[in-house]
Amino acid sequence: MITIYKRDHNGNPVWHYTGEVIQRTSNMICIQARFTGKAERVDIGVMVFERGDLMTEWFYSDRYYNVFKIQAHDDGRLKGWYCNIARPAQITDDAVIQDDLALDVFVHPDGRISLMDEDEFASLRILSVERQHALKAVESIRQQVKQKQSPFDECHNQASKS
Repeated sequence: MITIYKRDHNGNPVWHYTGEVIQRTSNMICIQARFTGKAERVDIGVMVFERGDLMTEWFYSDRYYNVFKIQAHDDGRLKGWYCNIARPAQITDDAVIQDDLALDVFVHPDGRISLMDEDEFASLRILSVERQHALKAVESIRQQVKQKQSPFDECHNQASKS
């Protein structure tokens, strides 16, 4: 088990939970965890998180984002990928610590992309170099989706299964 600590852009604790390590490299860790939100359902506009949804999560120590693949708790159906634009993760033997930069990218199963929380991101007091890294991270995600690179290699296949 490993504990994941989400902090805001100032490093203040927001949320923590545990997961199981699936894979680890020198600059990445992949974990699996279940969604354990305070509410049974959390509607984020583009998708609804439900308690028990399976999250496969990739955290990187050299990228300004993380990726959560979300699968429905009842039938395993792919709901999409939720990408937090965040400072590179601090990964230790027993913890992942990541500072969220408010901007989020949601990748729908058919490959469509929704950019979220742009106003909140614009109002953050962060260094201009961090803002540039964050915007480059959004473009990097867009390119990975377009090229069907892992972890987005299931994109576009879902539309034909419907």
